[in-house]
Amino acid sequence: MLLLQAQQVARHFGADILFENVNLDIKDNSKIALVGRNGAGKSTLIKMLIGESLPDEGKIVTKRDLTIGYLAQHTGLESTKNVLDEMLSVFEPLQKMEAKIHQLEEKIASPSIPHESKEYQQLLNQYDQLQHDFQENNGYGYENEVKAVLHGFQFFEDDYGKMVSDLSGGQKTRLALAKLLLEKRDLLILDEPTNHLDIETLTWLENYIQGYTGALLIVSHDRYFLDKVVNEVYELSHQHSSHYVGNYSHYIEEKASRLRTQWKEYEKQQVKIQKLEDFVNKNLVRASTTKRAQSKRKQLEKMDRLERPEGEEKGPHFKFHANKESGNVVLKVTDAAIGYDSKVISNPITFELRKHHAMAIVGPNGIGKSTLLKSILGNIPFIHGSATFGTNVQTGYYDQEQQNLHDKKTVLNEIWDDHPNMLEKDVRSLLGSFLFVGDDVKKVVHNLSGGEKARLTLTKLALQEDNFLMLDEPTNHLDIDSKEVLEGALIDFEGTILFVSHDRYFINQVADTVLEITPEGSNLYLGNYDYYLEKKAELEAIEAAKEAEQSQDDQQVSKTSQKQLNYKKSKELQKQQRKLQRLVDDAESEMERLEELKANIEQEMTLPDNFNDPQKMDALHTKLSKATNDLNEVESKWTELSLELEELQ
Repeated sequence: MLLLQAQQVARHFGADILFENVNLDIKDNSKIALVGRNGAGKSTLIKMLIGESLPDEGKIVTKRDLTIGYLAQHTGLESTKNVLDEMLSVFEPLQKMEAKIHQLEEKIASPSIPHESKEYQQLLNQYDQLQHDFQENNGYGYENEVKAVLHGFQFFEDDYGKMVSDLSGGQKTRLALAKLLLEKRDLLILDEPTNHLDIETLTWLENYIQGYTGALLIVSHDRYFLDKVVNEVYELSHQHSSHYVGNYSHYIEEKASRLRTQWKEYEKQQVKIQKLEDFVNKNLVRASTTKRAQSKRKQLEKMDRLERPEGEEKGPHFKFHANKESGNVVLKVTDAAIGYDSKVISNPITFELRKHHAMAIVGPNGIGKSTLLKSILGNIPFIHGSATFGTNVQTGYYDQEQQNLHDKKTVLNEIWDDHPNMLEKDVRSLLGSFLFVGDDVKKVVHNLSGGEKARLTLTKLALQEDNFLMLDEPTNHLDIDSKEVLEGALIDFEGTILFVSHDRYFINQVADTVLEITPEGSNLYLGNYDYYLEKKAELEAIEAAKEAEQSQDDQQVSKTSQKQLNYKKSKELQKQQRKLQRLVDDAESEMERLEELKANIEQEMTLPDNFNDPQKMDALHTKLSKATNDLNEVESKWTELSLELEELQ
C-alpha cells in the first residue's frame, strides 16, 4: 500500500533552483535512505513530506489518517516526567483499558448485581471484549517492551526514576528516538538517528529497525547503518532525484554503473552529432547534395540531445604525505592502565603497532578510547604502564574537539601563520582542495560549521607531512563524500595510522587491525571491523561451550556428595509435603462446605416467602456476602498452599 508520494516537487529561491521534478514513493514496507551532499535539500524535502512546508511545484499525496513520526537532528525529548513514566505514557490507552477492566471486575464481584440479571450478563460480555482487546494490543507485555527498548538505548533500571529534564542532550535525543519507536507510527522519518549512539547501541537499533512494522525514511551519514537497514535509496543530486533499489553499497555500485552507461550513450551520440554536422557543413551548398544535407540538418534539429553526464560531484581532494620513513616498530604500549584521578577505566592495555599498518580502536562509549590516544601522546598520564615511540616517528594528531584551531583567526591565516614561507596562491590552492574557495578563506574560524572545522583541521594535518597519524573520530561532521575522500587519502598514505572511530564503514575501509578496549584491558584482532565481529562471535561461542562443558563436569563431581544430602533432604521434604497436603485437603473441604452454603442461600433467596420480604432478603444478602468473602479467603489460602506444595514436589 502506498503511504506517501511526492510528485514532481520543487523548491525555488527566487531564480535559483534547489531541486525540481523530485519524485518519491513510500510504501507500507519501505525502508528508504535519503542521501545527498550537504546543501542538496534533504532537510527541505523532509519538511515538505511532514507537512511543515509546501512545495513550490508539484504536490505531496498521503494515505488517509497516515501517522508520521519525525526525529530531527539534535532533537531531545522534553518532559516533566521521569524516564519510565514518559515511555509508559505512549501506552496510555492501554493503561485506561486496564483500569476499566479492574473496575468491571469489582462490579462483577459485587453482590448487588444478581448473576441471573441482564445487567450482569452485559458486564460479563463487556469484560470479555475488553480483555480480548487488551491482550490483542499487547496489554500484558507493553511494560516489558518499554523496558527492552530502554535497555537497548542504554537506559537501565537505575535510570528509570531519573527526571527527563535532568538528562544530558545526548540522552534526551536517545530517549526521543526510543519513544518514537514505541509509538509505532505508520511512517517514521529519522534525520541522523545514529548521532550519540555507541556501536553496541547501533547494533541493537539495526536489529530492532529491521523488524519494525512501519515504513522508514532515514537520512544518515552512517553508511554501515544504511547497509544494514535500508532496501531503497533516493539520492538528491544535480537538483533532481534518482531512485535505487538495494542497500547503500548496492546504490554506490549501481550509481557508478549508471554513470558509465550515461557516458557511453552521451559519447556515442556526440560522435553521431559530429558526423551529421560535418555532412551538413560540407554538403549544404552543393546543388547535388543539398537535399540530403537539409534532411540531415532536420534530423539534428529533431534529435533529443543527451545532457553531458555530471560525473562525480565536486568534493575535497587531498593526500597525506610523509616526509621521511619511520622504523619498523612505530608504537609499543605495555601494561597500560588509563583513567582519571587514579580511577582506572581499562587495564591492562598492551599492543604493538608496526609501520604501514592502520589500527582502529573500538569499544563502548566511556571506555577511554580518546583517553588512550591522549595518554599515548602524554597529554593525560597513564595510571601505570608506558607508551614508547619507535625511531624517526613523527606524530600528527587529529583532535575531535579541534582545540588546535584559533577561534579569532581567518581560515587563510590559520594555515598561513603556521607556514609563513608559503605563497598566498599556494595556500589558497591547498584550501581550495578542501572546498574553501573564494571568500570562504576570509571566514573566521569561530563562525565555521562543524564540517568546515573538520576540513580545516585535516588541511593543517596534511601540511605537517608526519609519518604516524593519530586520529580521534576524524569522520565526525563530514558528509559522505568527504568521508570517502578521507578514506581514499588514508588508504593511499604510506605511513602508519592509529585511529578512534564509531564509523564502522570507515573502519572497514581503512583498518587492517582492530584493538578492542574493555574494562579488563585490550584485545587485538588482525582484520577489519567485519572480521573483528566475526572473530569475536566465534570466540564467545567457544567460551560459552567451555562454560557449558565445565558446568557438566562440576555437576558430575557434585553428584556423589549430592546423593548424601538428598537422602536427608528427602525425609524432611516428605514430612513437609504430608503437612501441606493435609492443609490443602482441609481447605478443599471448607471450600466445598462454603460453596454448598452459598448455593443454599441463593436457593432461599428465590423462594416467594423470602423474595417478597425485604427484611428476610437483607438478612440473606448479609449471609451470602459473608459466605462469598469466606469462600474467597479460603480459595486464596488453598491457592497459596497448592503452589507451595507444587514447589516441594
